[in-house]
Amino acid sequence: MSAPREPAATPPASPPSPPTPSAPFPPPAALHARAPLADRRPPTPRPALDWRVRFVALSLIWGFSFLLIKVGTEGYAPFQVTFGRLLAGTAVLVAAMAMRRKRLPRSARTWGHLTVAALLLNALPFSLFSYAELTIPSTLAGICNATSPLWGMALSVVALSEDRPTRRRVAGLGVGFLGVLTVLGAWQGFSGLDLPGTGMALLASFCYPVGWIYIRRTLAGTGSSTLALTGSQLLLGTVQLAVVTPLFTSAPTSFPVLPTLSVLALGALGTGLAVLLQYGLVQEVGPTTAQMVTYFIPVIATAAGVALLGEQLSWNTPVGALIVLIGAALTQSRARPATPTATPPPTPAPAENTPTTHAASPDDAHTALPDSPEAAACLSRS
Repeated sequence: MSAPREPAATPPASPPSPPTPSAPFPPPAALHARAPLADRRPPTPRPALDWRVRFVALSLIWGFSFLLIKVGTEGYAPFQVTFGRLLAGTAVLVAAMAMRRKRLPRSARTWGHLTVAALLLNALPFSLFSYAELTIPSTLAGICNATSPLWGMALSVVALSEDRPTRRRVAGLGVGFLGVLTVLGAWQGFSGLDLPGTGMALLASFCYPVGWIYIRRTLAGTGSSTLALTGSQLLLGTVQLAVVTPLFTSAPTSFPVLPTLSVLALGALGTGLAVLLQYGLVQEVGPTTAQMVTYFIPVIATAAGVALLGEQLSWNTPVGALIVLIGAALTQSRARPATPTATPPPTPAPAENTPTTHAASPDDAHTALPDSPEAAACLSRS
């Protein structure tokens, strides 16, 4: 008999080989371990509407705001128009915050700064425009509103040491204010012009860059989302008008349909929806492109006032408005960076545990704040 055979030794199992580049579907764990941190973030959903459509919608909403203010003051006192506008706009943003589950800021210091911002960017300029349109046409109010970038450039030179003026921007400032004098008919001694009303409209436009410089100094990088900050700011502005309005006006005895609808549309669209559109544009195409809406607002405001309200238009108004817009465009021009002479070395890929910066998203609070008060002047028209 032959001896029984010993079972052959089973070779030790070799460790599984990593997926090769040709593998069509690598294991998810391998993808997660090898992908940079910036690639692990969920993709930002693409907006349903193209940014150009939203840009046109924003221009129309803000351009028609001055017509809506004019119609609103035909049935309500200026403070009442502003209060209704802020109340409707706040309701829209609070609803958006609830849908996106955004929390209100928790810091008392942030709330203090937002109170000042609400006064400078909402309560005061909205009220000034409402009072101004009691005596001046909506077309003139819209043109005065276009001077915000001019005020912003002048203030940034004084208040922001890192914002150095160039010859082109200084020239734009002079051209812009020449356009203002053309609109006002300075060579005629300002005859036929309501100086108090025009002064209030210009002061309202001046408030916007002041407010944005204040925000840039105090609220950038607070950790709260832009939507939460803006909604809180409008809420505080509504509270401010709720306190002031009863002191200077009496309760309305009637609610005329057209002025009421105008105030509601002014708030829900011009102060609520427009804010969401504008910040979405800033995130998608950047503040430089988004602020271009500034140049369409006076054109639309003038066309709406003449076509729908029958306001008179003299030759110096559109000519002066064009000069103002040219000056505003010059003040927001930037010097081109110098072309590098040598090719920089390639940036090494980040290690697995090395944090990397990522593109701005709607949830990044400080990234939504504009990089200059001039570029942000249009944002403050919320």
